[in-house]
Parts: sequence; structure tokens; C-alpha cells
Amino acid sequence: MATYQNIFTQVQVQGPAEAGIALPPGDVPRSGGSTFNRWLGWIGNAQIGPIYLGYLGTLSIVFFFIAFEIVGLNMWASVGWDPIEFVRQLAWLALEPPPPENGLAFPTLAEGGWWLLAGLCLTISLLLWWARMYRRARQLGLGTHVAWAFAAAIWLFLVCGFFRPLAMGSWGEAVPFGIFPHLDWVAAVSIRHGNLFYNPFHALSIVFFYGSVLLFAMHGATILAVSRLGGDRELEQITDRGTATERAALFWRWTMGFNATMESIHRWAWWFAVLTPLTGGIGILLTGTAVDNWYLWSVDHGVAPPYPAFEGVADPAASGGAQ
Repeated sequence: MATYQNIFTQVQVQGPAEAGIALPPGDVPRSGGSTFNRWLGWIGNAQIGPIYLGYLGTLSIVFFFIAFEIVGLNMWASVGWDPIEFVRQLAWLALEPPPPENGLAFPTLAEGGWWLLAGLCLTISLLLWWARMYRRARQLGLGTHVAWAFAAAIWLFLVCGFFRPLAMGSWGEAVPFGIFPHLDWVAAVSIRHGNLFYNPFHALSIVFFYGSVLLFAMHGATILAVSRLGGDRELEQITDRGTATERAALFWRWTMGFNATMESIHRWAWWFAVLTPLTGGIGILLTGTAVDNWYLWSVDHGVAPPYPAFEGVADPAASGGAQ
């Protein structure tokens, strides 16, 4: 027992496939049978299936597939339908939003209309999947915490692709579909609006982002450390505290300086993770709408010092470029 390590599951107990509780009347039955995969069993449950999609899940997948096809085929067309170039340049390819001068009007398909259609289908897909998560949780007698955490991510998605462009009066302010082009959009917004590092909501988002990573890693490590004492049965330990909980709490007090219970650590981690996209979305929504330049805003509010004035040094921005 003293040498038992379980960063990976060392012991796989396999019995009859678990089909789950009976579905409520009127629900579509689960599809497919069940199988077991030993490789998946190393990191979690080895059972695969049966699968339940239902009407909401099926519709969500259909709309996601439409959006995926629109983006993928436009990217492929941009390289002349060359499969080798498509694979080679995939990280740099993009489906761009309409040009800024288009405003909020519906453009032609070639001038951003495909981007609008893809965004619409993707948004419908995400909202349908959220409704599916919420409905499944309620019908299974669970709390709706996962659905609301997913809603926080959807909020940031809608801010970048819908709410902020709407407030700015142009679809051209939205994020393009693509890997590096999306990162370029982030850099361009930051440069154009005085560096997002001076945005206090961006700073809060980073704090919650790194904080949630730390809390999840520390919690997972703590449970693994006391699982040989029964700490992996967290629900039992919440209401009937045992030696695993006592040792874990003592370890946290000794090393972190504050206590966390078997229940409170999950609330800490949930809030930190959820507040990451919530505060990030607020910061992006305010950028260019309420605040045009975050550095100047920080100087005006005493957050950042102004650049020192140098006598006899010309402003490079006023030089007109290299001669």
C-alpha cells in the first residue's frame, strides 16, 4: 500500500457495462452498445457507450457540421483547392469577417457573407448544446453547475463575435475563423487600443486563469496524495470527514496558509474558472466602446506612469518615416 501510486490508474476493475439510469418518458433512447478500451482505462473510465444525443444534441451537431464545412471549404478554396497547400498552410488560413466599411449590413458571400453564416450556425450549435447540458442535468437530478460554466465560455465567444461588433457598428471588428489569424486579431486589437495589459478586466481574467490552473492542479494532486486513505471518495468525506480530509486540510494549512474543505475547493476552482471568461469578456466589450486607449486611461486614473518628457528628442510618430 505504501508504494501504491495512482497518477495513472494502475488497477482496472471491469464488470458488466453500466447503462445508466432509466431515461424520462418521451426521450430518444440511447444509441449503440458498450465496449471497453484498456488505454482509456489508464486515465479514466474504460467504458465507451452507450451514447445519448437526443434531439438537441443531434441538432447541435448538425449546425456545428455546417459551420465547420463553411469554414473548411472557404479555407480550401483560398489555396486553389490544392490539398497539399491546404495542409501546409492550415494554421495560417482564415475565413475573414466582412470589411469594416460594410458596417452591420449583410454582405455578399465572397465579402464576408460566408463568415456571417458560419458564425450563425456555430452560435446556434453552442446554444443548443448548452440547452442539452442544462436539460440533461435537470432530468438526471444534478445541479446545473456545468451548464453555467459553459455559459461563461459562450459569453466570451459572443462578445468577440457578436456583442462588441454590434456595439462598434461593424462586423469587421469580429474575430476571423482561423488559428494564427485569430491570434493576429488579438494582437491588433491590443495595439490599436493602447495595450490590453492596461485593461483591468484583462488583468483580472489573467489572475483567474492562472489561479484556476493552480487550484485545479493542487486539488487534483491533493486528492491523488490522499486517495490511498480514501480521499477519492470526496462526497463521503464532505459529510463524514475522515483521516484523508484531515491530512489534506492540515497539508493545505501548513503549505498554503489557508484551509480548504472537500467541498469548498470545488467552489473555489469553479468560480476562478468561470470568472476567467466573464471578466475577459467584459474587458473586450469595453475596448473600443467605452475606452479607446487603455494606456491613456491608466495614466488618467493613476494606474500607469506617463512617459517621461525628453528635451530635444523628436517623436518618432511625427517624423513621417525613414528618409
